[in-house]
Amino acid sequence: MAVKVEELLTAEINQPARYLGNELGAAHKDWDGASVRWVLTYPEVYEVGASNLGHIILYNILNALPRQLCDRAYLPAPDLAAKLRSTQTPLFAVESRRSLTEFDILGFSLSYELGATNILEMLDLAGIPLTWQERATNDQNGQMPLIFAGGQTATSNPEPYADFFDFIALGDGEELLPEIGLILAEGKTNNLSREALLLDLAQIPGVYVPQFYDMAVDGSVHPNRPQVPERILRRVATPIPAYSIGLVPYVQTVHDRLTVEIRRGCTRGCRFCQPGMLTRPARDVEPQQVVEAIEQGMQATGHSEFSLLSLSCSDYLALPAVGMEIKNRLKDKNISLSLPSQRVDRFDDNIADILGGTRQSGLTFAPEAGTQRMRDIVNKGLTNEELLRGVKTAVDRGWDKIKLYFMIGLPGETDFDVLGIAETVRWLHRECRLDGRRGLNFNLTISNFTPKPHTPFQWHSVSTAEFSRKQKLLKGEFRGMRGVKVNYTDVRISAMEDFVGRGDRRLAAVVRRAWELGAGMDAWWESLDQAYKAWTQAIDESGLTWKYRQVESGEWNLFEKEEEKEEGRRKKEEGRRKKEEGREIKEDFPNSPDLPHSPSPTLPLSLDRALPWDHLDTGIDKNWLKIDLQKALEAATVPDCSFEGCSRCGVCGTDFGHNVVVDALPIPEFAGEFVPNTDRKQRLRVWFGKVGDMALVGHLDLLRLLDRVVRRADLPISFTGGFHPNPRISLANALPLGVTSTGEIADFELTEPIDIESFREKLAAKLPENIPIYKVEPIDLKAPSASQLLEAAEYVITVAVTGSLTENGESDRENSAPVSVAPDANWEAWVKTIAETEAFWRVHTTKSGKTQDVNLRDRLHKLELVEQKAESSASASGGTSESRAVLRFTGSCRSDGNLLKPEHIVFMLEQVSQQQIQLQQVERSQLILGYG
Repeated sequence: MAVKVEELLTAEINQPARYLGNELGAAHKDWDGASVRWVLTYPEVYEVGASNLGHIILYNILNALPRQLCDRAYLPAPDLAAKLRSTQTPLFAVESRRSLTEFDILGFSLSYELGATNILEMLDLAGIPLTWQERATNDQNGQMPLIFAGGQTATSNPEPYADFFDFIALGDGEELLPEIGLILAEGKTNNLSREALLLDLAQIPGVYVPQFYDMAVDGSVHPNRPQVPERILRRVATPIPAYSIGLVPYVQTVHDRLTVEIRRGCTRGCRFCQPGMLTRPARDVEPQQVVEAIEQGMQATGHSEFSLLSLSCSDYLALPAVGMEIKNRLKDKNISLSLPSQRVDRFDDNIADILGGTRQSGLTFAPEAGTQRMRDIVNKGLTNEELLRGVKTAVDRGWDKIKLYFMIGLPGETDFDVLGIAETVRWLHRECRLDGRRGLNFNLTISNFTPKPHTPFQWHSVSTAEFSRKQKLLKGEFRGMRGVKVNYTDVRISAMEDFVGRGDRRLAAVVRRAWELGAGMDAWWESLDQAYKAWTQAIDESGLTWKYRQVESGEWNLFEKEEEKEEGRRKKEEGRRKKEEGREIKEDFPNSPDLPHSPSPTLPLSLDRALPWDHLDTGIDKNWLKIDLQKALEAATVPDCSFEGCSRCGVCGTDFGHNVVVDALPIPEFAGEFVPNTDRKQRLRVWFGKVGDMALVGHLDLLRLLDRVVRRADLPISFTGGFHPNPRISLANALPLGVTSTGEIADFELTEPIDIESFREKLAAKLPENIPIYKVEPIDLKAPSASQLLEAAEYVITVAVTGSLTENGESDRENSAPVSVAPDANWEAWVKTIAETEAFWRVHTTKSGKTQDVNLRDRLHKLELVEQKAESSASASGGTSESRAVLRFTGSCRSDGNLLKPEHIVFMLEQVSQQQIQLQQVERSQLILGYG
């Protein structure tokens, strides 16, 4: 049964268009015709989830399959979450608006170590038990959906979250999820039990079912039945760009553009980089597929910007040719290209040629470390000469601001290396002058290194105390340095990431308790204090405080000499509460052979020790990681196996495939930059409506929607000039959020005359159905715009009496008019009294903060009672007045701020009635232009 979403999305809900589920590209498949019903749930707010490429690709793939239905759900913002709980309404999927419990399977993307608390929040809001054990116990006739997770964190180390999921999807999902769908369909047909269905799913390569595995005392994981594999294979798929074309949200998202993947996987071999290890081998997409996907996608979506995605875009050798081909094909469309962080050593004139458009995009490089020695230790493969050449190229090509990423806390790092970050920036400042005079501006992000599973540094230990000390060092160096803005990752986030990211199943209780204590949206600054407090309390309550203190002070440093290790251990011992913590360890893990019964459990550095993720077969040979770690100790680099010899990492073979590298292609001749066509040959005035759920789309979102509609309709819109040309589309007046209308007006200026009926048909064909077009008229190009001519607006409002002002805690309103009305007055008398009253004074505060007294009556042109509706309850004015009424009024609506709002009519009604009046519904029926 569908949730009554329209009753939830009231005026106090921020950005309600997030939850409508009717964006361009939404599937809306037939519920009854589906054999398997999925929900892909992204555990972040809509603006993050709806722009995630993996989310879009898998959604499109599942909905392309016959008899498979895929809907979507996102983490509701705190305002909607509170309303769901207060109204006891379950979390719903946005398209079908059905409760999540009505689906067969829910898939969560787990791409961040601390994101599991958001998943628990969503499960709780949906009324779904949090753990697989609870679901198995409470499952009523198989009604609870299967819960699974995928994504980088789930593939890397799912053990801290194993209790919450029925299964984990490891690796790429493009081929894996359809296989899962087939097994689910068979299982439903054969009426399999939950356990039997999961056992069938466990036979699929890439599906890990935690309940069929147990954790040993050393944290390692082993099967508890013979029917499941000892190690679970990570799945690898070939990217298909066509599936990237999908949702076009109404609200602005964090990646508000079309994104197409050009290369999956990275073989650079950066020793700190988990994505590079977990996505091998490298697979280049055929250039023609990329070009066609971008060209078709830009036309289908109406976006003004696209991005080419890869872990290292510049390693896609065909990038300059592909970028130039797309740029030439779309040169008349005012389109911009952006790239994520790229290799500075490969940044040259050819890549600079394809970036940006009329809006130059930002430029981001990641040197990672400030000295050559540290870059060699982490196998960055970047020299100072290459760094300087890349930055100089950017300056020569017009960039005056560059973003740089660095890390601190890397293995083997000394204070000299830390200070080398500041020295590197100072050096670049000195060598790269704009116009020979002005200094280049840098925006730096200094993040804290946290070791990740499946990397050569997975055995390393970090110290958050050292993070803080090194940040202090850098702050001192950067103090007073001009043209540099520095952002530091909060040490508390890094501590929590490391503690959870390399944990085992014992951490499930910590994750759950942290959520219960308020952790959630932990990566957002406004939630950080609350999240950190919740996490630390949860850790304390779990008895794992000793382990967290190892993160604070560091367990070991791979690069320390033996005598330094002994000295470090001795110092760490001194400050510990020996007896208390010794008891904690013995009580929590009395039988564990690997945890020493000492007051400060400093683990021995054993690379052969079992790890919680050893049962996951990612293709990377653990022995190779040890060898590469030894090379790091020697500051020895390993070449990129996509372009040089094989590094013997263990990935390439039957299970995972081999590197697929597309050679560089000839670069097409540049056809020229987009030159905005500013010709104004025709102006058309359009009268349209915003009805139904389109009332929940805000003013700025409507402008963005109209821009994309014009692009999709291929209408010859005129552009403004300047550095940021915009389409000449202007709305007469901003309609308040939540208000429906049948009388909106917009002006469109075109570069060439077009038949009015043809314009109307093309525009209407691309608009949402709840934005109907009523009339289109040609307007003289020299005539004032609709916003300049606007004089008044007509509204139809529904209002209701909710009690007397004194009953509701209000005896009067500030500056209210001295009006007296008989106790037995009704709506008709109140309307008449307003008409006969000369003044209703109210204090108005301007945008600049100034206050002025305004006579609202001067702004009211006409007020009439359309309908009054009797209610069974007695009214506060003696029982003779009607409690609800429909009113129509016309009032000032000018661009100079002379406005009469529906709220002002309520104010006047309250003054004449001494009743509290509630505004229940508003519709703007027309905008009235003054043509003189």
